[in-house]
This record gives sequence, C-alpha cells and structure tokens, in this order.
Amino acid sequence: MEKQITTRYRPVDTITETEHTGMVKEIFATITRRYDLLNRLLSLRRDIAWRRCAARHMRFTRTCRYLDVATGTADLALEVARQHPRTTVTALDFVGEMIDAGVRKIEERNMQSRIAFVRSDALNLPFPNDHFDVAGIAFGIRNIPDKTAALKEMTRVVIPGGQVLVLEMHFPRQPLFRSFYSIYLTYLMPSLARSFSRNPAAYLYLADSIMHFPPPPEFSRIMRDSGLTKIQRYSLTLGITYLHVGIKGV
Repeated sequence: MEKQITTRYRPVDTITETEHTGMVKEIFATITRRYDLLNRLLSLRRDIAWRRCAARHMRFTRTCRYLDVATGTADLALEVARQHPRTTVTALDFVGEMIDAGVRKIEERNMQSRIAFVRSDALNLPFPNDHFDVAGIAFGIRNIPDKTAALKEMTRVVIPGGQVLVLEMHFPRQPLFRSFYSIYLTYLMPSLARSFSRNPAAYLYLADSIMHFPPPPEFSRIMRDSGLTKIQRYSLTLGITYLHVGIKGV
C-alpha cells in the first residue's frame, strides 16, 4: 500500500499567487495515479457528459487547431479529437506527471498523430497570435491565481472570431442544494478520496477552490475584461458546473 502524504494545504484566500501556483503543482504531481478514477467517482461520471457538452459547442472554421490548456490527463483533448475528426489538438500543462499520464493514455488509444503535448505555463503560452480556432480549459482555471491573465493569453492565440471555452465547477446558488453540496465538498469528497488517493488533503484543496471560485455572472465579467465578447454560459447538472463560451473580437 502506498504511503499517504500528510501535507495540509492552507485555504486559497490566505495565500499569495506564488504560493498558490506552487501548491497546485505539488498537488497535481501527487494525485496523478488515480486521478481519472476519482474524477469519475466523485462526479458520478458526470464529468464525461460535461466534456462532451464542451466539445459539442466548439466551432472549427479556419485552422482546425485546438489548444487544450491545463490538459491534465487529456480527457477533453481526446473528446475534441473524437468529435471533430479534422482537428489537430495541442494539449498543454505545466505538471510533468500529468503530461506523462496523458501521453500514456493517448498512446493506448493510438492518437499520437492527432494530439501533441507541450509542457508550459498557461500565463505564457508558447504560440503565435491567431493560431488556433478554439482554446479551452476544463476544471483548470480555478487553479490559476491570475485568471484574467490566463484568459487574455487564450484569447491572444485564437483567431479573430475564434472561441475561448471554460468548463468549470461552481458553488451552487440555490440554498438547499448549496447546503448539501457544502457538506459533500467538505466531508464526503475528502473521505472518499482518502480511500483512493495517497494525498487526500489535495481534495480538501479542490473543495476549497470550488467554494472560492467566482459565481457565474462574475466570471462572465472576468471573461469580458479579458477581451472576449458575446459571452454565453450554460448551466450543467443543477449549476454545479458551467460551460462559459466567449468570442475573440474580429
């Protein structure tokens, strides 16, 4: 049996941006082994449907290139490649352990010709302006302290008229469901993670990051402040997840 990591992580509203970035890198380097299993378990497999929804909203009009930011183990990258067979996908992450897991998954599915990996930071994307039709990020923007800067970079690298999509979990607004979800995030989810992850404290951080993520209307404003227009948002599964879609101005 793997030895569990006993690190405790401070709440996200008490740390600096540099500390937050370092914490995220450590967390995702230590939960890779059963990351996909826990995603399915803790979301009751709804994460699969959410990614399918995001990919369905993507429009490839000129370059047929998609950038998957904070790709993790490449689930969204794979879904885009499946739904849009003419596209090529660039999957980017700054955690080497996550990229390694994604590479193994791509190789198992023989998708190496469609999906390429890049290790880099979301705040400094190593691509020219106007290079992709679509840039997306699934369940990663809440782990980036400077969300506006990340969105501006994603906007920069898509073509005029191209899309920036954000799939992210939110703390629900409805009072009764909000109370239940708070209990789930604070107690049930970490308890389940303790049985499967060698770093169960990571899931306390993930719960904290969801509870402190901006509500949907405020996140729409952040997208507008990042230079995106025609912002649309789609509530998924009682509002615990939203798909946010913005367009780069022509």
